[in-house]
Parts: sequence; structure tokens; C-alpha cells
Amino acid sequence: MTRRGLFVGLTTLDIVHTVERPPGPNEKAVALRQDVAAGGPAANAAVTFAALGGDAVLITALGGHALARAAVDDLTAHGVRVLDAAAGATGPPAASIVRVVATTGERSVSSVNAAATPADVPPELGDLAVDVVLLDGHHPALARAAARAATAPVLLDGGSWKPVLDELWPDIAAAICSADFVLPDGSSTVDGLRARGVDAVAVTHGADPIEWVDREASGWLAVPPVPARDTLGAGDTFHGAAAYALAEARDWPGVLEFAAGVAAVRVQHPGPRAWLSALRRR
Repeated sequence: MTRRGLFVGLTTLDIVHTVERPPGPNEKAVALRQDVAAGGPAANAAVTFAALGGDAVLITALGGHALARAAVDDLTAHGVRVLDAAAGATGPPAASIVRVVATTGERSVSSVNAAATPADVPPELGDLAVDVVLLDGHHPALARAAARAATAPVLLDGGSWKPVLDELWPDIAAAICSADFVLPDGSSTVDGLRARGVDAVAVTHGADPIEWVDREASGWLAVPPVPARDTLGAGDTFHGAAAYALAEARDWPGVLEFAAGVAAVRVQHPGPRAWLSALRRR
């Protein structure tokens, strides 16, 4: 049975340079490699979901600029169906400038994110039958509409706090947040989201154990100890794999264990897409 997932949020065009070390002020560096691919939390999660064998639909805002078409072409080539909520826009989409340090896999990213492109809710949204919905909180109008229309579990990619989240909590079944996620009231992420009615919550800490809680239990889950060669999009990969496991109706610890295993494959391979072939060989 093919699992179907809806992914709603940000897509960027990523220009990725792998370097020996981060350049200093006023210093030029020759990159060891260059990659150009679609990026963004929802987009990368959708690519992961599709690579795992799922049917992934991405609602995002790109427009008709040549850079937007490059992002769509990359997503389509990796099995993602794109519904563009900014089809009439002509300006460039959000582009991310990324540096990855070859020796450590650490990355630095600059981007304008969703501020670059307005989004209108596509009429197809209400007709999509899916097994899971993932929201990253970018493009608030899209997030609101998708959350309200959802008839499947809604998973939040909580990379950082966004004001629209206060409108979404009643519809969110599960949330996976980074350690950088901070609630406005200063409460802990796990306690704060459970108090807001989210049934299952997890907080990732990179290579350190994942804190988790659901209706029945809580705990910490170790992640696979692997050498990291490129951490760009590792969190997005984790969320896409978690969405796939939720669509399979796994329990919450099982969802997180599966996602951690997939993310461990991602970080061992340099470049935004080279890791996918290794994932398919698992």
C-alpha cells in the first residue's frame, strides 16, 4: 500500500558549497564541490517521503521565475508533485546560500525564507486524500488552510517559533522540534506543547538523544552513532521519515527510531541528493 503525504510550507533554491573551512572576513575560498537543489523544510521532507516509497504532494509558493522552475524540476525529478500557491508571481523565489564544512559536516545557511513570495491557498487542497500532513509553519495562510482541512494526523516541523502556531495547536497531533525551538512563555518545549494539546512531542538534539513524550509514556531515544559528512537538511529528512512512519501508524517511539535511522543515512553523504541512492539500498 502506497502511503500518501501532504507537505505544506517553504521551498527554496539551495546553492551549496562544500569548503575545507569557513572563510574569514574578506577572504575568498574555492569550494570543493557545488550543488544546486530545492531546499526548505517541507520540500526536503517531501523528497524523503517520496524516496521511502510514498506519494508526496508539496504545497508551496514559488512562482514562474527561472530559479523557481529549477526548484520544481528538482522536486519533480525526485518524485514530488508540486502545487504552486504563487503561480502568478514573477520574482525570484527564496534562495538559500549554504556552506558545508567538509571535515565536520557542519553547515551555515542564509535565506529570506517565506518572506520573498506571497501564497494563495490552491483550490485543490480540499480534494487531497492523504495519510499524513506535515506543516513547517512557513506561509501562514497555507498552514492554516491545510490544518483546518486535514482529515489525517498533522505533524509539525518545529524548527523555530512562528506566530501562526498559536492558531494551529488544536489541529496538530504530533510535533518534532529542534533544540532551538523556544516557546514565547519560556516553558519547556515538551511540557509547553503537551499543555497546548499536542499528543506526541519530540525534541531533537543533533547527535545527542531525542527527548520524547506521548499520551502513555516519555523517555529519551539514542540516535545512531555515525560519522557526519553533511548535516544540511538532516532535520528535514528526519521529519519526512517521521511523516512516513506516522502514515504507517507506527507508535511514537517507533516513529522516532525510524526517522533517526533515515537521518543517519543522510548525514553520511555529502550533497543534498546523493544520499537518496544509499537510502534505497537499505
